[in-house]
Amino acid sequence: MREPYQILAIPYRMVDGSARYCVFHRSDADQWQFISGGGEDGETPLEAAKREVLEESGVQSDDWVVLKSLSFLPAAAICETCRQHWDRDILVIPEYTFGFACREEIHLSNEHTECIWLPYEQASEKLRWDSNRTALYELNCRLKIGREV
Repeated sequence: MREPYQILAIPYRMVDGSARYCVFHRSDADQWQFISGGGEDGETPLEAAKREVLEESGVQSDDWVVLKSLSFLPAAAICETCRQHWDRDILVIPEYTFGFACREEIHLSNEHTECIWLPYEQASEKLRWDSNRTALYELNCRLKIGREV
């Protein structure tokens, strides 16, 4: 059963001392974003993020950054069948954010048509959603100061 929260996971890698971020083009909409999805069957947000990353990119990482950035999304944006077991008073759901070091080659699922690695500014400009840009900003700052918390 779909849990009433969303996750956002940002792949990053260091190239010549600078961070690069992988953004994904959705197959069902003309938009760029990071890996996203929902928790299932009692998963914690981090467990859901690890599962979604594996499903959407084929990557497993042991190097995760739990970000403080938190957004809320309209529950109505989640498919009706996913929401059918939620309380009727759940009108918005939290979106928990994470970064992860990506050392493997990405293998796209059918949810995405392509992905590209970009430096911070270019990645930020390409993203559709403010929540993605905010989480990217936080991750970029944390990587710059070397305090992954």
